[in-house]
Amino acid sequence: MQISRQPYETKPWQNRICPKETMVKIHPDHTTSGAGDITSSPYLTTEKESFTIWMKSLVFNTNGCTVFDCKGNIIYRVDNYNSKSCREVYLMDLHGHVLFTLRSQKFGLFKTWEGYRSPSGTSDSTTNSEYFRVKSNIFQVPSKDSYSSYRVLTGSCRKNEQYHYKIVTRGSSLGIEDICGRVVAEVKRKQSRKGLEFGDDVLTMVVESQVDHSFIIGLVITHRLINRKL
Repeated sequence: MQISRQPYETKPWQNRICPKETMVKIHPDHTTSGAGDITSSPYLTTEKESFTIWMKSLVFNTNGCTVFDCKGNIIYRVDNYNSKSCREVYLMDLHGHVLFTLRSQKFGLFKTWEGYRSPSGTSDSTTNSEYFRVKSNIFQVPSKDSYSSYRVLTGSCRKNEQYHYKIVTRGSSLGIEDICGRVVAEVKRKQSRKGLEFGDDVLTMVVESQVDHSFIIGLVITHRLINRKL
Protein backbone atom coordinates (compact mmCIF):
# COMPACT_ATOMS: atom_id res chain seq x y z
CA MET A 1 0.00 0.00 0.00
CA GLN A 2 1.43 3.36 -1.00
CA ILE A 3 0.93 6.29 1.36
CA SER A 4 1.16 9.84 0.11
CA ARG A 5 3.42 11.76 2.46
CA GLN A 6 3.42 15.38 1.47
CA PRO A 7 5.09 17.77 3.95
CA TYR A 8 2.95 20.54 5.41
CA GLU A 9 3.80 24.16 5.94
CA THR A 10 2.22 25.95 8.87
CA LYS A 11 -0.20 28.64 7.70
CA PRO A 12 -0.79 31.94 9.54
CA TRP A 13 -4.44 31.03 10.24
CA GLN A 14 -3.35 27.98 12.24
CA ASN A 15 -1.93 30.20 14.96
CA ARG A 16 -5.43 31.48 15.69
CA ILE A 17 -6.48 28.09 17.07
CA CYS A 18 -3.12 27.44 18.74
CA PRO A 19 -2.00 30.09 21.25
CA LYS A 20 1.78 30.48 21.40
CA GLU A 21 2.51 31.40 24.96
CA THR A 22 3.01 28.01 26.70
CA MET A 23 5.17 26.02 24.30
CA VAL A 24 7.89 23.88 25.90
CA LYS A 25 10.48 22.40 23.55
CA ILE A 26 10.70 18.63 23.48
CA HIS A 27 14.25 17.27 23.67
CA PRO A 28 15.46 13.76 22.81
CA ASP A 29 15.69 11.81 26.04
CA HIS A 30 15.03 8.41 27.57
CA THR A 31 11.52 7.20 28.33
CA THR A 32 9.92 3.96 29.40
CA SER A 33 8.03 2.16 26.64
CA GLY A 34 4.78 0.31 27.22
CA ALA A 35 6.77 -2.93 27.49
CA GLY A 36 8.86 -1.50 30.35
CA ASP A 37 12.13 -1.13 28.40
CA ILE A 38 14.14 2.08 28.40
CA THR A 39 14.19 3.55 24.91
CA SER A 40 15.25 6.82 23.31
CA SER A 41 12.39 9.07 22.24
CA PRO A 42 12.27 12.59 20.80
CA TYR A 43 8.63 12.79 21.93
CA LEU A 44 9.18 12.77 25.69
CA THR A 45 7.66 15.70 27.57
CA THR A 46 10.05 17.55 29.87
CA GLU A 47 7.26 19.45 31.62
CA LYS A 48 3.47 19.45 31.47
CA GLU A 49 2.63 20.39 27.87
CA SER A 50 -0.52 21.19 25.93
CA PHE A 51 -1.39 20.40 22.31
CA THR A 52 -4.30 21.18 20.02
CA ILE A 53 -6.07 18.40 18.16
CA TRP A 54 -8.12 19.51 15.16
CA MET A 55 -10.33 16.67 13.98
CA LYS A 56 -9.78 17.53 10.33
CA SER A 57 -7.21 16.47 7.78
CA LEU A 58 -5.39 19.23 5.88
CA VAL A 59 -5.44 17.00 2.80
CA PHE A 60 -8.45 17.91 0.66
CA ASN A 61 -11.40 15.52 0.68
CA THR A 62 -10.00 13.10 3.29
CA ASN A 63 -10.92 12.17 6.85
CA GLY A 64 -8.38 12.41 9.64
CA CYS A 65 -6.96 14.85 12.16
CA THR A 66 -4.08 17.27 12.68
CA VAL A 67 -2.17 17.88 15.93
CA PHE A 68 -0.41 21.19 16.67
CA ASP A 69 1.98 22.26 19.35
CA CYS A 70 1.31 25.56 21.12
CA LYS A 71 3.24 27.53 18.51
CA GLY A 72 0.87 26.33 15.82
CA ASN A 73 3.40 23.89 14.33
CA ILE A 74 2.03 20.61 12.99
CA ILE A 75 3.59 17.64 14.78
CA TYR A 76 1.17 14.78 14.00
CA ARG A 77 -1.30 13.99 11.25
CA VAL A 78 -3.76 11.29 10.27
CA ASP A 79 -4.93 11.32 6.66
CA ASN A 80 -7.52 8.62 6.03
CA TYR A 81 -7.78 8.46 2.25
CA ASN A 82 -10.42 5.71 2.15
CA SER A 83 -13.37 6.41 4.44
CA LYS A 84 -14.36 6.76 8.06
CA SER A 85 -13.99 3.72 10.31
CA CYS A 86 -11.56 1.85 8.07
CA ARG A 87 -9.62 -1.09 9.53
CA GLU A 88 -6.08 0.36 9.29
CA VAL A 89 -4.98 3.92 10.06
CA TYR A 90 -1.53 5.54 10.18
CA LEU A 91 -0.40 8.12 12.73
CA MET A 92 2.32 10.16 11.02
CA ASP A 93 4.61 13.02 11.86
CA LEU A 94 4.70 16.31 9.93
CA HIS A 95 6.81 14.80 7.13
CA GLY A 96 4.62 11.74 6.62
CA HIS A 97 6.78 9.23 8.48
CA VAL A 98 4.57 6.55 10.06
CA LEU A 99 4.89 6.51 13.86
CA PHE A 100 2.10 4.04 14.69
CA THR A 101 0.08 1.65 12.56
CA LEU A 102 -3.40 1.23 14.09
CA ARG A 103 -5.36 -1.89 13.15
CA SER A 104 -8.87 -3.04 13.98
CA GLN A 105 -9.31 -6.58 15.30
CA LYS A 106 -12.25 -8.55 16.68
CA PHE A 107 -11.94 -11.40 19.16
CA GLY A 108 -15.28 -13.00 19.98
CA LEU A 109 -17.56 -10.39 21.53
CA PHE A 110 -14.78 -7.84 22.09
CA LYS A 111 -13.84 -5.08 19.67
CA THR A 112 -10.12 -4.39 19.77
CA TRP A 113 -7.73 -1.93 18.17
CA GLU A 114 -4.00 -2.64 18.11
CA GLY A 115 -1.21 -0.10 17.68
CA TYR A 116 2.29 -0.95 16.44
CA ARG A 117 5.16 1.52 16.67
CA SER A 118 6.92 1.92 13.32
CA PRO A 119 10.62 2.62 14.02
CA SER A 120 11.46 2.57 10.30
CA GLY A 121 8.93 5.33 9.53
CA THR A 122 6.90 3.06 7.23
CA SER A 123 3.91 0.75 7.59
CA ASP A 124 5.72 -2.17 5.93
CA SER A 125 7.06 -3.97 9.02
CA THR A 126 5.60 -4.14 12.51
CA THR A 127 7.24 -7.45 13.52
CA ASN A 128 8.55 -7.37 17.12
CA SER A 129 7.76 -3.67 17.42
CA GLU A 130 6.39 -1.98 20.53
CA TYR A 131 2.73 -2.72 20.74
CA PHE A 132 -0.48 -1.73 22.53
CA ARG A 133 -4.01 -3.09 22.46
CA VAL A 134 -7.19 -1.25 23.49
CA LYS A 135 -10.11 -3.46 24.45
CA SER A 136 -13.74 -2.37 24.31
CA ASN A 137 -16.29 -4.52 26.16
CA ILE A 138 -19.66 -4.68 24.39
CA PHE A 139 -21.32 -5.46 27.77
CA GLN A 140 -20.23 -2.13 29.25
CA VAL A 141 -23.38 -0.32 30.41
CA PRO A 142 -23.37 3.48 29.90
CA SER A 143 -23.68 5.39 33.18
CA LYS A 144 -25.61 8.59 33.88
CA ASP A 145 -22.48 10.72 33.64
CA SER A 146 -21.41 9.00 30.38
CA TYR A 147 -18.55 7.21 32.15
CA SER A 148 -16.74 4.49 30.24
CA SER A 149 -13.31 2.89 30.41
CA TYR A 150 -10.99 0.88 28.16
CA ARG A 151 -8.08 -1.30 29.20
CA VAL A 152 -4.76 -0.65 27.45
CA LEU A 153 -2.41 -3.64 27.25
CA THR A 154 1.17 -3.06 26.19
CA GLY A 155 4.08 -5.30 25.28
CA SER A 156 5.97 -6.52 22.25
CA CYS A 157 3.52 -7.96 19.73
CA ARG A 158 1.53 -10.00 22.31
CA LYS A 159 4.73 -11.20 24.04
CA ASN A 160 4.82 -10.30 27.75
CA GLU A 161 1.61 -8.33 27.29
CA GLN A 162 0.68 -6.43 30.46
CA TYR A 163 -2.04 -4.07 31.65
CA HIS A 164 -0.40 -0.65 32.03
CA TYR A 165 -2.97 2.06 31.22
CA LYS A 166 -6.67 2.82 31.18
CA ILE A 167 -8.62 5.24 28.97
CA VAL A 168 -11.46 6.84 30.94
CA THR A 169 -14.21 9.08 29.58
CA ARG A 170 -16.46 11.24 31.72
CA GLY A 171 -18.90 13.32 29.70
CA SER A 172 -16.93 15.05 26.94
CA SER A 173 -13.55 14.68 28.73
CA LEU A 174 -11.10 11.86 28.17
CA GLY A 175 -8.35 10.88 30.56
CA ILE A 176 -5.50 8.39 30.32
CA GLU A 177 -4.46 6.82 33.63
CA ASP A 178 -1.49 4.65 34.47
CA ILE A 179 -1.79 1.44 36.46
CA CYS A 180 -1.57 3.41 39.73
CA GLY A 181 -4.51 5.63 38.75
CA ARG A 182 -2.36 8.69 38.02
CA VAL A 183 -3.74 10.81 35.17
CA VAL A 184 -0.94 11.15 32.60
CA ALA A 185 -2.98 12.97 29.94
CA GLU A 186 -6.36 14.64 29.53
CA VAL A 187 -8.32 15.75 26.47
CA LYS A 188 -11.12 18.35 26.53
CA ARG A 189 -12.79 20.79 24.15
CA LYS A 190 -10.52 23.75 23.54
CA GLN A 191 -11.43 27.11 25.03
CA SER A 192 -10.41 30.61 24.04
CA ARG A 193 -8.63 32.94 26.48
CA LYS A 194 -12.05 34.34 27.42
CA GLY A 195 -13.39 30.89 28.24
CA LEU A 196 -15.46 30.40 25.11
CA GLU A 197 -15.43 26.89 23.69
CA PHE A 198 -14.39 26.16 20.12
CA GLY A 199 -16.35 23.66 18.04
CA ASP A 200 -16.42 20.04 19.18
CA ASP A 201 -13.79 19.21 16.54
CA VAL A 202 -11.11 21.37 18.25
CA LEU A 203 -9.63 19.76 21.37
CA THR A 204 -6.91 20.49 23.92
CA MET A 205 -4.64 17.65 25.02
CA VAL A 206 -2.58 18.19 28.19
CA VAL A 207 0.25 15.69 28.80
CA GLU A 208 2.14 15.39 32.08
CA SER A 209 5.93 15.48 32.37
CA GLN A 210 8.09 12.49 31.34
CA VAL A 211 5.40 11.00 29.08
CA ASP A 212 5.77 9.97 25.42
CA HIS A 213 3.14 12.14 23.73
CA SER A 214 3.31 10.16 20.46
CA PHE A 215 2.03 7.15 22.42
CA ILE A 216 -0.66 9.29 24.07
CA ILE A 217 -1.96 10.68 20.77
CA GLY A 218 -1.96 7.10 19.45
CA LEU A 219 -4.30 6.13 22.30
CA VAL A 220 -6.51 9.18 21.73
CA ILE A 221 -6.85 8.39 18.02
CA THR A 222 -7.56 4.73 18.84
CA HIS A 223 -10.34 5.74 21.23
CA ARG A 224 -11.98 7.86 18.55
CA LEU A 225 -11.69 5.00 16.05
CA ILE A 226 -13.39 2.63 18.49
CA ASN A 227 -16.24 5.11 18.85
CA ARG A 228 -16.40 5.79 15.09
CA LYS A 229 -15.47 9.45 15.50
CA LEU A 230 -12.65 9.38 12.95
